[in-house]
Amino acid sequence: MEVTGEAQVITIGQAGLGYWGPNVLRNLVNLAECRVKTCCDIDAQQLEKIRRRYPLIELTQDYNELVKDPDIEAIVITTPAATHYQLAKKALEADKHVFVEKPITLDIGKAEELIDLAERRRRVLMVGHLLIYHPAVTRLKEYVDSGELGEIRYIYSSRLNLGKIRHDENAMWSFAPHDLSVALYLLGEEPEAVSAQGMAYLRPDVEDVVFMMVRFPQGKVAHLHVSWLDPHKVRRITVVGSRKMAVFDDMESTEKLRIYDKGVDNLHYNSYGEFLTLRFGDIYIPKIDMKEPLQLECQHFLDCIRNRQRPLSDGLEGLQVLKILDAAERSLKNDGQLVRI
Repeated sequence: MEVTGEAQVITIGQAGLGYWGPNVLRNLVNLAECRVKTCCDIDAQQLEKIRRRYPLIELTQDYNELVKDPDIEAIVITTPAATHYQLAKKALEADKHVFVEKPITLDIGKAEELIDLAERRRRVLMVGHLLIYHPAVTRLKEYVDSGELGEIRYIYSSRLNLGKIRHDENAMWSFAPHDLSVALYLLGEEPEAVSAQGMAYLRPDVEDVVFMMVRFPQGKVAHLHVSWLDPHKVRRITVVGSRKMAVFDDMESTEKLRIYDKGVDNLHYNSYGEFLTLRFGDIYIPKIDMKEPLQLECQHFLDCIRNRQRPLSDGLEGLQVLKILDAAERSLKNDGQLVRI
């Protein structure tokens, strides 16, 4: 770890430069406390693109070069999900800190193995659950924790688009981790059960649209709708509380979070029975200091390494999301049967 002035510069290696990897790399390069020494990808054409843009970064098609390099303190893994376990395991065994994109792995046992390995090696293991680093979601969490919204009753989300259609996972595994991580972050509770139904229109047994219901203690639920076969691009999460409601809409350019002073007030009784009073109050749009969530996520990884602290989206949080996905996959294959988590 180099020291420049007061900042400790952390040397990084990155594996995976396909669809998402270049975005992560761009943010790492832009952080003053980070030095990206080497990038790895099996695709020579992707490496050539990186060479033209970042001529000072070393390039390789051999992942072992990152693992064996004593200068590299941490490895960022932005490869297909099926490779996460093997790459992360190699890095941790070489005493490297690890950032791995979601999902942490595709297998619960392997995720638990990585968590145990990181603990024994005393290394940071962080999972790329981007949305919980979004400034609007951070502010929403403050509203939830302060009691401003009252008791949270349910959350529902829509994550829809025409594409990007993947061949190695269905729409649930591709899209749902984002909203599951937010639901867990906001509620701070472990879910009890999940049910999911979906349809595969483009290829057999690869669901293009999925509806998922996650049940939490005390009657709280989270409902997720994900699809890569939709005419609209939607990125919206609604939180309904007993006092107020909130909507996080990531497609809005500026007003990404709205607080609605709407709800149902106390029961009124008279000789004719019970009546509910509906309240339609103001809409409040809080001012939020917007920064790129991916930059904040990358900065958090560096801070956790430097300060030896546990990431907000650590291996355990990644495992919790994986357990929900695993149970939901079983529910999908059993026509929406409720599955305990």
